[in-house]
Amino acid sequence: MLDPEIRAALVNVARAFDLDPATLAAVASVESNLVAHAMVDGRREPLIRFEGHYFDRRLSGAAQAKARAAGLASPTAGAVRNPAAQAARWAMLARARGIDPRAADESTSWGLGQVMGAHWAWLGFGSVETLVTEARSGAEGQLRLMARYIAKAGLAAALARRDWPAFARGYNGPGFARNAYDVKLASAYARLAKLDWSAGTAALRRGDRGDDVAALQRRLAAHGAVLAVDGRFGPATAQALSEFQARRGLPATGIADAATMAALAASPTLLGRLFETLLSLFARG
Repeated sequence: MLDPEIRAALVNVARAFDLDPATLAAVASVESNLVAHAMVDGRREPLIRFEGHYFDRRLSGAAQAKARAAGLASPTAGAVRNPAAQAARWAMLARARGIDPRAADESTSWGLGQVMGAHWAWLGFGSVETLVTEARSGAEGQLRLMARYIAKAGLAAALARRDWPAFARGYNGPGFARNAYDVKLASAYARLAKLDWSAGTAALRRGDRGDDVAALQRRLAAHGAVLAVDGRFGPATAQALSEFQARRGLPATGIADAATMAALAASPTLLGRLFETLLSLFARG
């Protein structure tokens, strides 16, 4: 089942970039299996992939020699292998940042769409750090980054007409057929197009259970609520949701409708999280 946060973000970003949410979801499905975050040292972080040949190109002299000796850089694509676990990939990135922070971030693909940090200037970001901040801001930021790349690369028309080979060539490169990238896109779209995107995110309410409720509880916790993430929509979840809705000027129904899920999908800043927490504690007396 599609994570409510990601579904709401897909609807919002597709609307902003005049795209079909199902096609946008198909790309994210192939790139990241529609998984927006992994837990890394207790933090939710975007999925990443570090490319050692990119890193090698951006270094020279002693820095390049150090990176090669550490197994972080190579002139050959694919020679530096990524660990399976995202926590280990973030540890690899941290080691690379110790040699050259900017080159390390530029040599990493970020988020749901796995957009390379090296594209930061081409995509109109002021720095690679700004691109990384967008990717770390949440599912919606990651999807905005992906949609921005699609628009800049002139791939929106191919995506709209579902010309999977043309889109795959532009997004994945001329060797896309070796990995059946276009076939995977078509298959993902066939599955995701069956969802009722016009309805946005299915409403969650008291009595519901499952992964969608757990995802809702995680988002409420990120906005300052104090509650267990147990996948059960009980009184505590309903109260936390009503309080969040009231703070955001939404009808305090205690039902997680599309508007509420969209508000929850926006990751708060550190100051925002502190503010949400204080308001939540004050509301609870």
